[in-house]
Amino acid sequence: VTIALAFGARKLVRFNALVRNLPAVETLGSVTYICTDKTGTLTENRMSVEQIYCAGETLDSLPSPGSDAPGIYQSLGVAMALNNDVMVVDGQPAGEPTELALFAAAREYGFDKSILERKYPRLAVIPFASERMRMTTLHQAEQGVIALVKGAPEQVLSQCETSLGAGHEDSFQRDEILAEAERLAAEGYRIIAYAQRELSTLPGQLHAEEVEQGLCFIGLVALIDPPRAEVPQAVSDCLSAGITPVMITGDHAGTAMAIARRLGFSTSERELLTGDELATLDDEDLSRRVEKVRVYARVSPEQKLRIVKALQENGEFVAMTGDGVNDAPALKTAGIGVAMGQKGTDVAREASDMVLLDDDFATIVRAVRAGRRIFDNIRKFIKDTMSSNSGEIWTLFLAPFLGLPIPLMPIHILWINLVTDGLPGLAFTAEPAEPGIMNRPPRPPEESIFAHGMWQHIVWVGLFVAGITIATQAWALVRGVEYWQTMVFTVLTISQLFHSLAVRCETASLLRIGLFSNLPMLGAVLLTVLLHMAVIYMPVMNEIFHTQPLPWQDLLICITLSSLVLFAVEIEKWFVRRRMIYADTLAM
Repeated sequence: VTIALAFGARKLVRFNALVRNLPAVETLGSVTYICTDKTGTLTENRMSVEQIYCAGETLDSLPSPGSDAPGIYQSLGVAMALNNDVMVVDGQPAGEPTELALFAAAREYGFDKSILERKYPRLAVIPFASERMRMTTLHQAEQGVIALVKGAPEQVLSQCETSLGAGHEDSFQRDEILAEAERLAAEGYRIIAYAQRELSTLPGQLHAEEVEQGLCFIGLVALIDPPRAEVPQAVSDCLSAGITPVMITGDHAGTAMAIARRLGFSTSERELLTGDELATLDDEDLSRRVEKVRVYARVSPEQKLRIVKALQENGEFVAMTGDGVNDAPALKTAGIGVAMGQKGTDVAREASDMVLLDDDFATIVRAVRAGRRIFDNIRKFIKDTMSSNSGEIWTLFLAPFLGLPIPLMPIHILWINLVTDGLPGLAFTAEPAEPGIMNRPPRPPEESIFAHGMWQHIVWVGLFVAGITIATQAWALVRGVEYWQTMVFTVLTISQLFHSLAVRCETASLLRIGLFSNLPMLGAVLLTVLLHMAVIYMPVMNEIFHTQPLPWQDLLICITLSSLVLFAVEIEKWFVRRRMIYADTLAM
């Protein structure tokens, strides 16, 4: 089992999913909800400025600094250039994607940060906080200090008292500006609002609630982050697999719904819950509401933890993505915490079970598919091993009760367990995914590994193998051949190899999946047969294993009797398929 999980973890790395907690490889198959961030996970994390709303009109770009355009455009360009933490390293700007987009747009419009910083040197900064959803930088100006504020439109506008007009402070139309922000957000844009405030001196103590008040609105900037092309198919795969994908974002509700509709997460406003609405719900109300919500907007990292707990209260197994320090509690609490490898913090990665090296939502879905396949293969290995060992136990237990001598020597049992459990057991790790693996509901985490008829299979196959083995022993003893024990040894070994081939798929026939679809298994079976032939026919091995060469007729009889296990299991799978068809017919 450990080897299967390790091979699975190695394969997941090829899918850009780094597993930090080995059991998470198996539990991926139990995921019922995937709660994912939007920016960078569902989108390309490649923000670009497309529209500007300033002085009551929408523009594609800002006029250059040297033009005769109204001063409000100059103020917005200066704010875009200065209010960010972008650093230029070796000629390349580095920073958070949204700020990089604003920095690049300002420079394209002619507002170069490095030049403007000489005129307006930064004195202090009040960093962005998820509670305020604003960031403020303070700069030295000719007449004192100017505070430049950017953030979510509703948060910035709530602190504004006036609007900067064409060279003068004009009447402030808050509702009109908010309506424009709503319109742009509904088209899928991420909206950033800018405002400013002039101060006589730099405050001795920087408090956001004191500095970020009495602001003068400047304008809105609309950015777009294109959705990843592979995400719609990944969302569709989730839905067909019984997994509910949920988007959690700090963006405006309109932006979130526009992206959610485009990607297939949701089409109804009734499936949207904002952070402000979530804050008014108690835990009991949230538990009732959470099953119907597919999009969360303007959510703080702390609220992610409430969402995870509410889903878990309803019996869901949740995979939660996160990248920030504040996401760590939610990642730790979730069934599987998924951290971002590119934009994630060290704290988030340490708290996670899996790290997405490419920050791509589709990688989570591929990991779930791989997790289901790995768990299936572990089940097949356990089914094969325990059925085979069951056959050995029944043979050794029943033969003396039927008046027969003990059929095997200890070295025979050791050999059978070494070759029939070891080599084919390892080969199960290479078994391809079951047909329709992503068209079935998730496996309940508390479900026994022996569910779905496995323990019944172990019992009847063990008795069947014991039956043909004891029958072979009785027939050989009646004939009075000296090599009767070698025949028993051979039937018990070869029958287990046929069983390994038969249980490669839970329902599909071996003829359908083909012998060559798992070459390591075919190689393991052939190698085991060759090793067993060496034990039978090589004199030096005869002395060690107390075996005798079999005539080719008796060897053929042993192989034929052993193959009955394959046919018996194929008949069982035929009945299972018939039962599934009947169940589907009733469901229709």
